[in-house]
Amino acid sequence: MPGREDLPSTLLRSPRKAQDTWVAAHDSALRTYGPGRRAQQTAYSALKHSFEKVGDHWEPKPERGPSDEQAARGAGQPAKPTRGGVNATASRQHLYERAKQLGIPGRSRMSKEDLVAALEKENRRRTDRARRGK
Repeated sequence: MPGREDLPSTLLRSPRKAQDTWVAAHDSALRTYGPGRRAQQTAYSALKHSFEKVGDHWEPKPERGPSDEQAARGAGQPAKPTRGGVNATASRQHLYERAKQLGIPGRSRMSKEDLVAALEKENRRRTDRARRGK
C-alpha cells in the first residue's frame, strides 16, 4: 500500500488502528484525487474523527467526530485553519486533562481556546523533538 510508505512519523509512534485509519483514507484519496496534498489532507481529516494528537503521537478520542472546523467541512470546501490534531471540539475539562498529561504550566487559568493553543504548541514542540531524536 502506498500509504504505508508515506506514513508520517507521528503515526509511526501511534496505535496500529490510527495507522490503519490514515492508510485506508490516504490510499482511497490517492485513487480518487491522485498524488498530492489533497490525499494527505483527506487522510488527516479521517484520522481526526477518531484520534487526537497528544504530544508526538495520536491517541483515540473519547467520542468519534470531527476535531476542528476544517475536519467537519469535507472535501472541496475552502480551507479553514486546523488545530494540529488537537480535539478543539472537546470539552474544556478534556482539554485540561490533556494539558495536565503533557505538563503544560498555567493550565488551570486557561480558557478553552487558550488550552487548544497551548496543546497545539506543545504537540508541535514534542513532535519536533521526536523527529530530531532527542
